Amino acid sequence: MVPKNMLPKFSSPANVQDYLDALAYNTTERTFCPRDVVLEQKAHCMDGAVFAAAALESIGFPPLLVDLRAIDDDDHVIAVFRENGLWGAVAKSNTTTLRYRDPVYRSIRELALSYFPVYFNSEGEMSLYEYSQPFSLKKYRGAYLAADDVAYIGQDLDATRHYPIVSRQHLKALRNVPQYLRDASFAGADWAGLYKKGAT
Repeated sequence: MVPKNMLPKFSSPANVQDYLDALAYNTTERTFCPRDVVLEQKAHCMDGAVFAAAALESIGFPPLLVDLRAIDDDDHVIAVFRENGLWGAVAKSNTTTLRYRDPVYRSIRELALSYFPVYFNSEGEMSLYEYSQPFSLKKYRGAYLAADDVAYIGQDLDATRHYPIVSRQHLKALRNVPQYLRDASFAGADWAGLYKKGAT
């Protein structure tokens, strides 16, 4: 369980999302633990997802992550929750379109597919092609809440089973998204934290 006073008090998944949306984007190499997300008031998708999972656990949900795997783009990690048998998600993202999902999806696959049409790199190339099974943070017994760096959680998550959405070949054959959708997705983004295709 999450210790009292470790995190702000939350009342719902939407309340957790509101907190994440107000944070600056973490452009450092470090993956903040939930304690340091609060102290630094910043997060990227991985440390935001770990924070969200801990916050969801503090209000009675299992602490679950799902990895969305991409080509020529950053992967994205979301904290998932289930209400009335339906899945939703809380997420921190540098783009406007990869954040919260209301609990209306009947399966993790349906939830992952909701991100597909709005998951593309800064050049407008569609990039989402796999998603993982839910990954529980309970195995860490709370050690991640105040660790110096929780990048190891991302490594463990990456090693879990993933399921295809489309093949790489099919993905590459899709048309680029129109400029107006790119503009909407990257509105307010911290460009220092965006994936840059071809960058070393």
